[in-house]
Amino acid sequence: MFFISLKSKHLKKIFAFSVALLLTVIGGVVYVSTEGSMPVSKIGSHSMKAETPEQRIEFFRQFGYEAKEDPVSVKEVVIPEEFDTTKNYEISFWAKNDTNMTQVEIYKNAIAAFEELYPNIKVNLRLYTDYGKIYNDVITNIATDTTPNVCITYPDHIATYLTGSDTVVPLDTLFADEKYGLGGSEVRFDAPSQEEIIPQFLEECAFNGHYYAIPYMRSTEACYVNKTYVEKLGFTLPEQLTWDFVWEVSEAATAQDSEGNYLLNGQKVLIPFIYKSTDNMMIQMLAQRNAGYSTEAGEILLFNDTTDEILATVASHVESGAFNTFKLAGYPANFLNAGQCIFAIDSTAGATWMGSDAPLVDIAEEKLVEFETAVMTIPQYDTEHPRMISQGPSMCVFNKADPQEVLASWLFAQFMLTNEVQIAYSQTEGYAPVTSKAQDSAEYRDYLSRSGEDNELYYDVKIQATELLLDNTENTFVTPVFNGSASLRNAAGQLIENVNKAVRRNQTFDEAYVDELYDEVSALYRLDQISTTAGKSDFGPLPRASVVLLVVLVLCWLGMGVYVGVSYLKKRKSNKNH
Repeated sequence: MFFISLKSKHLKKIFAFSVALLLTVIGGVVYVSTEGSMPVSKIGSHSMKAETPEQRIEFFRQFGYEAKEDPVSVKEVVIPEEFDTTKNYEISFWAKNDTNMTQVEIYKNAIAAFEELYPNIKVNLRLYTDYGKIYNDVITNIATDTTPNVCITYPDHIATYLTGSDTVVPLDTLFADEKYGLGGSEVRFDAPSQEEIIPQFLEECAFNGHYYAIPYMRSTEACYVNKTYVEKLGFTLPEQLTWDFVWEVSEAATAQDSEGNYLLNGQKVLIPFIYKSTDNMMIQMLAQRNAGYSTEAGEILLFNDTTDEILATVASHVESGAFNTFKLAGYPANFLNAGQCIFAIDSTAGATWMGSDAPLVDIAEEKLVEFETAVMTIPQYDTEHPRMISQGPSMCVFNKADPQEVLASWLFAQFMLTNEVQIAYSQTEGYAPVTSKAQDSAEYRDYLSRSGEDNELYYDVKIQATELLLDNTENTFVTPVFNGSASLRNAAGQLIENVNKAVRRNQTFDEAYVDELYDEVSALYRLDQISTTAGKSDFGPLPRASVVLLVVLVLCWLGMGVYVGVSYLKKRKSNKNH
């Protein structure tokens, strides 16, 4: 134990001055070692709460410090010269499944085939019922360094995973490696090259200047239309849906008799237009009108005049009974199949639930209504320039201490891009394979050509939905990915959901309500707390005053050290003389 004696009054003065100076300067330099960006609660005009590194950063922002974001530091991936086949590796693979046993078998068959090629790699499969649970478990496991090796997840989620140091492996180097990269010479299976991954699907996997994932499956949204009802109302389906057409038909369908039965279906229940994902609804409507949503850097543009107009339109059609959402009404497919809906917008991956003959129909047989199902692109403002969202899960590889384990994980992730896996999985629902290698294969083209042969593998609505995506890949887009982009996506949908609720509660929809709504949703999803990077925050050069104080502090401590040293030498010399 080291002790300093403060018996000398001069030393006491120096020490007291140093402590006081230290307390003064400590606040001016603390940000040098902090990370992130998070506003804190206010006391008066400024926040006095600064318990975490993020809060300390915000504390100084209040007083005029300019925050700048450094690029995220990325640890270079070490690729072994050779994969060590003499050592056994056990890797974990987390994936989502909707209790679809066919998909489970595809996972198991893929693992078995991979393990046959690489006998020293054992893959442990863990299935989840939804991606949110995968996300929560990954976040929890980051703290304990027990993340999986390979995970099927969404790029928005991966951006959050990156807040952990070197958590997710940047794949750029692995992509290009001659031996073990995409289509590499030492890979024991027929893997696609990077050029054979559909560029529009790969785009979402790139953020912060690196690829952090590879796409696994892709879908888009489709409008499943009860064509029979449209024609019964006296309308003819156009080649491409417009918002004006959908709203007009939906409003026409709201007519009821004196007893409250809808004239169109003779039932007490009819929701002409149901949208499953209001997140996508808002994002796509904004994109179609070239209005703001967010920048690549994560700047929030959601709250704008176009959003005002969209919400006003939604409010008017909610009030008339022409429109509702999945969260308030229920699953669109159930209403469509029961003859209680005309336009049901859902993912192309949900096609197996849509239509009178759907293989996964989820209502009692006696409630089914026979009708002709048309599969169309989502409504557009400009049919000459259609815009629709690209969506679907991707695969990321988590970093581990052993480069050989990382390589084993990467090999398995890459195996999931082979034709055998891609084609088999895409046939289960309205997904499209993510590689041109699979899409252009004779096997896949044969599958598409057999549409309608049965209501299982070749279910016509499912194949129509898949072809809709294949035909419109060039018209798809992805939203920017950053730490907080998932929250922004949720906020976009929440605007529509809240308007839906407010109108049904007879609240007044006006400018004041919209302003209040924006504040409410922004606070709910902490949009003012979004950090666009997971890297270190740099506040630029220290203010001149802080530099001066630091120099003075150092000099004081040096002076104290010299004083102690001199006093010690004098005392030692005096003891020798005695």
